[in-house]
Amino acid sequence: MRLLQLAFFLSLTLPVFAQTGYQPTAENLAARKVFQDDKFGMFIHWGVYSILGDGEWVMNNRQISVKDYEKLPTFFNPTAFDAKEWVSIAKNAGMKYITITSKHHDGFAMYDSKVSDYDIVDRTPYKKDVLKALADECRAQGIKLFFYHSHLDWHHPDYYPRGRTGLKTGRPESGNFEKYLNYMDTQLTELLTNYGPVGGIWFDGWWDQSADDAGHVGNTAPASKTGIDWHLDRTYSLIHKLQPAALIGNNHHVAPFPGEDFQMFEKDLPGSKTTGFNEAQTIGQLPLETCETMNGAWGFNIKDNNYKSTKDLVQYLVKAAGHNANFLLNVGPMPNGKIQPEFVKTLSEIGQWMQQNSETIYGTRGGPVPARNWGVTTAVGNRVFVHILDWNDRLLTLPAIPGKIRSAKLFTDKSAVKVSQTPEGVVLTMASAPANDAFDTIIELEMVK
Repeated sequence: MRLLQLAFFLSLTLPVFAQTGYQPTAENLAARKVFQDDKFGMFIHWGVYSILGDGEWVMNNRQISVKDYEKLPTFFNPTAFDAKEWVSIAKNAGMKYITITSKHHDGFAMYDSKVSDYDIVDRTPYKKDVLKALADECRAQGIKLFFYHSHLDWHHPDYYPRGRTGLKTGRPESGNFEKYLNYMDTQLTELLTNYGPVGGIWFDGWWDQSADDAGHVGNTAPASKTGIDWHLDRTYSLIHKLQPAALIGNNHHVAPFPGEDFQMFEKDLPGSKTTGFNEAQTIGQLPLETCETMNGAWGFNIKDNNYKSTKDLVQYLVKAAGHNANFLLNVGPMPNGKIQPEFVKTLSEIGQWMQQNSETIYGTRGGPVPARNWGVTTAVGNRVFVHILDWNDRLLTLPAIPGKIRSAKLFTDKSAVKVSQTPEGVVLTMASAPANDAFDTIIELEMVK
């Protein structure tokens, strides 16, 4: 992921074109709908950087040279990694898909790449392909698997001209960017050929060579002062050719380019800009996803005890659904291959909430009432779910909504809620005010068909 201070970019621009004339296949459109229905996924940031316990940006932040960083794989031996355990944790939490780092910005591949030996099989004592094990187990448990893949690469000598990051790694100030892009596309071909059906590719790092995101207009994207072209059209076409149903998303923080199948928002709800990312707040017509951490870090950080509460994360999931978006919640496994017990406990508690309330999340779309300070609405069929997240009164007033309400009841115990509907709005009257410690008080409205 990108550091907050990288919101301040260079100012020069140059057109970069995405997949021109892209028409998604029927398979792809069907996959988009399933993706929107799934609503909840697990993000996994894991690599050799976990050994240092200081997050996935440690190579850049500590200005570690390639020569020194290459020592890390020799210590990486995650013998406690258990793909079945990981997938079970995700599934029990109510998650429908997993997105894992196949290659992060440090350039180290977490699978058995044939185009390079800088990978987990060739450079570590572990000698096993963790992505293969995870792909097999995801299929066994009915969980879709997406691969995060970094555009930028702090290790590869042909990632040149340099972007704004990884400048102290000791690489020669020369290289062939076209050769690097061919290397990247070859690795993507491996991932889309050798691991069965893939849910999609989650790109990150395009912004390393871009200028101010605010300069993005239409299908033209900011680029570096050296004027490099990412050839997104070629890469996107390759992915859609190899697996037409695979969805492409790109964490570039600007409006989507042609060829992309979903739009993502980093550490923010769609349309919001509270964390310094998502310079362009434009929300397109593609399926939406927001991603967030369980503490403050993406990769394992041994000093980060700033854990979000179960209530906070459940409410983030609900808010995402109310904003018509999926919620991709991150874990950063430890170097031994175990997911932190703090994360496991919280995910289990989220799973308990989902067992009781998932009907108001899965398969829904954003409801007829846009997000309010008190909460959000979701909807499916002729049912509208009013999610009350922050309210301490028996009466809740909604703006006018289309259609006629047939009945209203609390979702948990099905007790009746009084409804007064006029052209000016709707007033819901509960028997008692929502409890202060409630994660989510849900009122189900049945609409006349």
